[in-house]
Parts: sequence; C-alpha cells; structure tokens
Amino acid sequence: MRTSRKLTQALLSLFALTLMSVAALAADPGAPYPATSEVSDQKAGSILFYNIYTSAASGGNTQNARISLTNTSSTSSAFVHLFFVSDSCSVADSYICLTPNQTASFLASDVDPGIKGYIVAVAVDINGCPTQHNFLIGDEYVKFSTGHAANLGAEAFAAIAPLTTCAGSDAALQFDGAMYNKAPRVLAVSNIPSRLDGNDTMIIVNRVGGWLSTGTATTGTLFGLLYDDAESAYSFSLTGGCQIMGSLSDSYPRVAPRFTTIIPQGRSGWLKLYNNSADNGILGAVINFNANAGSQPGAFNGGRNMHKLTLTNGTSTYTIPVFPPSC
Repeated sequence: MRTSRKLTQALLSLFALTLMSVAALAADPGAPYPATSEVSDQKAGSILFYNIYTSAASGGNTQNARISLTNTSSTSSAFVHLFFVSDSCSVADSYICLTPNQTASFLASDVDPGIKGYIVAVAVDINGCPTQHNFLIGDEYVKFSTGHAANLGAEAFAAIAPLTTCAGSDAALQFDGAMYNKAPRVLAVSNIPSRLDGNDTMIIVNRVGGWLSTGTATTGTLFGLLYDDAESAYSFSLTGGCQIMGSLSDSYPRVAPRFTTIIPQGRSGWLKLYNNSADNGILGAVINFNANAGSQPGAFNGGRNMHKLTLTNGTSTYTIPVFPPSC
C-alpha cells in the first residue's frame, strides 16, 4: 500500500511537471509583440508578403526560390491561403495547413515553375474567411541565373482585432490600421554601391492591393529621387505592372547625368520612391551581386527588404476568394 501511494505521488508529480512544461511552451516569456506595430519582416502576423519568387522553366538549378512558412502558435493550427502573383498580374492560389509549432518549405520550381512575381499568404479559418492569427512568420532564399541571391524575410501584417465572419464568395483585406496594419507608401534603399566597382544592384517593387482572384493592381508610375553621397538629388520615374524589377545602370532608370556619373567609382548613394499621384501601398527589396566578392575585401553579395519611410492613409485593399481549405 505504501509503495502504491509513493508511485501515485511520483506519477502526479511527473504529470504536474509535464503540465508546467507545456504551459511554458505555450506562453513565451516577455510582453506580446503589439499587433499595432507596423508591417515588418521582424514580427509575426496574419498576412505574409514575400517580395520575390522565381524559378527557371526547367530544373531551377540556377534560378529558384525556397519559400518557408512557420506557425509559431503552440495551441492553434493555421490554415494559410497562398496567392502566387506573377509580374504580369495573373494569380494562382493554393492552401497550406500547419499544426501548432509546425514549419514547412517548398521550392517555387515545384509549385509554379517558370514564373516570376510575389507571394501573399493569408491566415483564414475553416471556411476560408480571413482570421486573426498573428503567429505566422516566414522567409525565402532566392537566387537568379545572373548571380543575384539573398535571404529575405517575409513582411508581416498583423490583424489588429478579431475579424468578423465573412459572407459571400469574396472578402476584403483592408490595410487601414484598424483591420490590418497600414501598407508603406514611400520606400528607400539605404545604400547603393557604385556599378563601376563591379556591383549590380537589382531593385524589386511590388504593388499592395487589388483582386487576388482575377488580377492585382499595378504600381502605376513611381516617382524616385536618387541621391549621391554629397546630398545632391536627381529625379527619375519607373513604370510597371504588379511588379517592377531591374538592375540599376546608366540605362535604368533614366537620370541626367547618368547613374555612374552620380555614383562614380569608390562612392555610394541612396534612393527613395513612391507614387506621387495616388496613395498606393508598395513593398520592395534590393539584391546586390558583385563577381569580385571572393577576391576583394570591399565587394559583397546579398540583399534586404527596402526601408519603409512613410505609410499610406489606409486605402490599400486586397480582395480574396473565399472557399474552404483543401487540407
């Protein structure tokens, strides 16, 4: 009898320790990250935005993207609606479902080969309606046949408050600071090294907004200012579809004097851009390639998401189709 009582007490103690361990896993130490903190690649959210995905039409050995998505919740599963938006504004979609604490990754060449664009990942409920699940984080490794390669964090938008059940076949995602965080309006590249030092700096800009069932909105014409390291500014403009992408050079963008005159050998500059006539949300990234990175101390490769200098007034909206997850 005494042995049985001791065994019972030992099992109860072990059970209590197990419950404490589970509780510790379920609640991370520290204060929760505020849902009202603006869009960032350093926080979790209910919508993730991957600035670029690409792959070669065959194989994908030299040009590809590996997309990763993680559900950081220890208690709730995640239904995630993925939208693959091409640079020509066509949209394809699929679902991925994650159990608590689960992570997943896939190659662009396996799901959407030969296409270049961006990805929007939206947390939804069992019916396919947008839901507040501020536990999604993600990142991507992307490489191009030109040699450009980078690890970019997914930009996260948090749902500010619990979302009401949607009705109908579509649902609006409003980046207005009340439903989701506001979208950026002015983007900046903090440092642009000289092309005459072997640098090839690629910029990528995406429009935030439109219909993720029939086609998204375009960037329109973006106004830009290119600064040299003596604070002089030179204006330019870029026009594109849902995505603008190009390498900075004497022919792109068109500036006077030319790009290599503004940023000569051994010097650097920076730029900012935005839509001057509309309150459009945009996100972007920059990736630099230098073939001399292995032989010169001042040559580097890599990339980062663009800095966000200002926010829209809350006019950016995505509309998504609503139907139950297939997983």
